[in-house]
Amino acid sequence: MKAGRKQWIGLAVLVLPVLLISVDLHVLSYALPFISASLAPSGSQLLWIIDVYPFMLAGLLLPMGTLGDRVGRRRLLMAGAAAFGAASAIAAFSPSADLLIATRALLGVGGATLMPSTLSLIRNMFHDDGQRRIAISIWTGAFAGGAMLGPLMGGALLEHFWWGSVFLVNLPVMALLLLLAPLLLPESRDPHPSRFDLPGLVLSLGAILPAIYGIQHIAQEGFGLPPILAVVTGLALGVAFVRRQRSMPDPMLDVRLFGSRAFTAAVGANTLGVFAMVGSSLFTTQYLQMVMGARPLVAGLYALPSAGTAMLAAGLAPVLVRRVRPGAVVCAGLLVGAGGFALLSGLDVTGQAGLLVAGIMLMAGGVTLVLTVSADLIIATAPPERAGSVAGLSQVATEFGGALGISVLGSIGTAVYRGRLGDAGAPAAALDTLGGALEAARHLPEPAGTALAAAARAAFTQGQHQAMIAAAAGLCLMALVAPVMLRSVRRAPRPQLRPEQSGRHVLR
Repeated sequence: MKAGRKQWIGLAVLVLPVLLISVDLHVLSYALPFISASLAPSGSQLLWIIDVYPFMLAGLLLPMGTLGDRVGRRRLLMAGAAAFGAASAIAAFSPSADLLIATRALLGVGGATLMPSTLSLIRNMFHDDGQRRIAISIWTGAFAGGAMLGPLMGGALLEHFWWGSVFLVNLPVMALLLLLAPLLLPESRDPHPSRFDLPGLVLSLGAILPAIYGIQHIAQEGFGLPPILAVVTGLALGVAFVRRQRSMPDPMLDVRLFGSRAFTAAVGANTLGVFAMVGSSLFTTQYLQMVMGARPLVAGLYALPSAGTAMLAAGLAPVLVRRVRPGAVVCAGLLVGAGGFALLSGLDVTGQAGLLVAGIMLMAGGVTLVLTVSADLIIATAPPERAGSVAGLSQVATEFGGALGISVLGSIGTAVYRGRLGDAGAPAAALDTLGGALEAARHLPEPAGTALAAAARAAFTQGQHQAMIAAAAGLCLMALVAPVMLRSVRRAPRPQLRPEQSGRHVLR
């Protein structure tokens, strides 16, 4: 059954929160200096302002996806939009760091309802394989485009308004969603929901939150005891969660899906693609502002071409999978992304703007191609009544990929930076971050200040070089594995299946 005009207009409504959440994930970093000056948070509070949103988002994605299957995906989407809008309004005018942390946590709760709800609604609105691929390509293009446009939007707002403006942009979008969703989006839920698995919910939160916390803090603090214990705790509870799901007749997450090599490859490609994209942004934003000296708005403009290539790649994905097997498309996207990272590895202290833009464009295009195809492969495995839980799993993989990218690539870059700067005899205050080194250099007499700044920038670009090489190597390795694991996935178009079967014969 093919979707009509109402479903396609409804897709435009579903894209709004996806675009906004993606922007929100990237815009805050540009506002942090202004928040620090206005609210004077402690170092610990500043970390929580940054971390609490992705922590809540990652921890609640899977339970919220399952909840949407039970109570209705449109209902959950609208509740999340109301919470997201209210939290945004409070965050914009927060008089204290503590209130901002609390509202960022509520934003994470709202975001966790929005992401799986949008993807699972697409699964239930577009039963035709070809139409579903196009819909998911638009969804992925919005998410990738938001990631690239976030810095530009943040820079433009902060050039003209106070830091709270980065939160207020959420309000008109959420209001529009609440107005249009009842008119254009169908309600859908599991017609025979099982009993809600409260112990499974607790175990999933206990697995995801400590693991994400530990991974991110390893990048910030190194391999200390607290973050390592957090990761180990998360892994142990994750094992307990998987065992419980295997023993239940109607689990929150059907872990038997991972028995499909194609499903596992799709999740792996999704995770690794986000790993590389998010991890690289840790370096490119600092390179633009602290090596090239670009203002926030100008730094955002450098990301604009990559938003175009990301959207183009998302649009090409459904066309390509009609001509070649999805495994070949995923492989090509991984190799194109690796080529972008190879270009980024060549950046040095001279500020090579052309090389930077070319590298980000290739990386964004290749990775978005991978994310689009893998998202369709993942969601196609779900019968419509269980689409929410599988959509939640897809988003959990995305969050883990981002956290791992920041941790692993950040740790590589930091290790090289500290080693090179330590060899140059830099003071201890300069060894943590490039920003700290430049601040220390401003307080030194000349020519010592200029020498320290130059040494810090050189050490940073050397660390960036090694991190980009590692990202490229990871994508190349996955490019070897993915076609083998996806070889059973057929090229589109496929035989038409009844809606209730359309998720069961795609992957083998």
